Amino acid sequence: MKKEVVMELKLVKIEKPDEVNLILGQSHFIKTVEDLHETIVTQVPGAKFGLAFCESSGPALVRWSGTDEELTELARRNALALSAGHVFIILMRDFYPINVLNAIKMVPEVCRIFCATANPVQVVLAETEQGRGVLGVIDGVKTKGVESDAEIAQRKEFLRKIGYKL
Repeated sequence: MKKEVVMELKLVKIEKPDEVNLILGQSHFIKTVEDLHETIVTQVPGAKFGLAFCESSGPALVRWSGTDEELTELARRNALALSAGHVFIILMRDFYPINVLNAIKMVPEVCRIFCATANPVQVVLAETEQGRGVLGVIDGVKTKGVESDAEIAQRKEFLRKIGYKL
């Protein structure tokens, strides 16, 4: 008799302070932690961050690194809550994903980025007898409408105020 395959859907809320940005992604090798750490500090000297990676073979541990104790602990807790194969999370303070995202995408073992945001994030997981995998993310809130001319002007003013546009 063939054994029934069971899959459960789970939802994990990422725990973080409102002002902290995150990058959630997937890679394929244990050296991910060191390579991500090196990439971040090369792109943003003095960066405050914590990162953690879910190893998905052998001892299957949460591997971690960082420069900020609070963010590193949060990254470890979030990674353990996810416990999904080869998933990594980077939590960052006082800099933005845009400052490191392309460099992180270029790390040879990085396979994909699920999201890069400061918004509240929920991760949709599938769990089977074998393990867990990320199906997708819920990043922020449901869209409420289309911006008006006044809101376009506010967006452009904000981008110039924070130095992203001339």
